[in-house]
Amino acid sequence: MDHWEREELHSATFGMRKQVDQMLDVLAEQRVRLGEIQQQLVTAHYTASSSDGLVEVTVDSAGVPTEVRFARGALRSTVDQLGRSTTEAAREAARRAQEQVRQLVTPIAAAADVLPDLPDLMPGAPSLRELRDGQRNSE
Repeated sequence: MDHWEREELHSATFGMRKQVDQMLDVLAEQRVRLGEIQQQLVTAHYTASSSDGLVEVTVDSAGVPTEVRFARGALRSTVDQLGRSTTEAAREAARRAQEQVRQLVTPIAAAADVLPDLPDLMPGAPSLRELRDGQRNSE
């Protein structure tokens, strides 16, 4: 191996090391941020009321109802109306939870997009982006 080939190999190795170091830095930041997000999601609750004011529903970050409260006049309404009001409030609270989760997770997903993919570092390696995007499309 002559001097120029060694320099070229050294340069390529340096570039790959720099990309790996960048990936590790971003992953370390993401791990900290994911811990913060997880804590927020564990304690988060979202509340919405029906448009007629008869029902208020609180859900957790997964959109699962944790509390349902009825206004004083709720029991004077029909069973069908009470059902519709409960459904409306639960759907709105779940929508709010879903939106908040999306807002919390979006920066993490965006940071992952700036990282090089495995084939960028090692030709022939499987693409993690393609795997992730395939999972998103199946949801």
